[in-house]
Amino acid sequence: QVHLVESGGGLVQPGGSLRLSCTGSGFTFSSYVVHWYRQTSGKERERVASIDTVNDNTNYVDSVKGRFTISRDNAKNTAYLQMNNLKSEDSAVYYCKAVGVYGQGTQVTVSS
Repeated sequence: QVHLVESGGGLVQPGGSLRLSCTGSGFTFSSYVVHWYRQTSGKERERVASIDTVNDNTNYVDSVKGRFTISRDNAKNTAYLQMNNLKSEDSAVYYCKAVGVYGQGTQVTVSS
């Protein structure tokens, strides 16, 4: 059974940083693209970043380019989202997705 668990969310001031983690189980983690999504109340879930299995190629939504970095450690079955220079508009529940499955999400709140 595919299972994804996110962690690392929390409350941070504008300009601060957080690192989210996503640990997978029940599948061969290294064989699948991993995505990070985010969602705020009343809005559609938005894909933020992805990392594939070929040379760890990455891509990002324009609003986070230069501030967020997605990475993966296949030995730990874990993907990461390093978020720097956070803004209030980055506040959302962040989800990872792989094999067509989402994790339960982790809340990120950027506020002074």
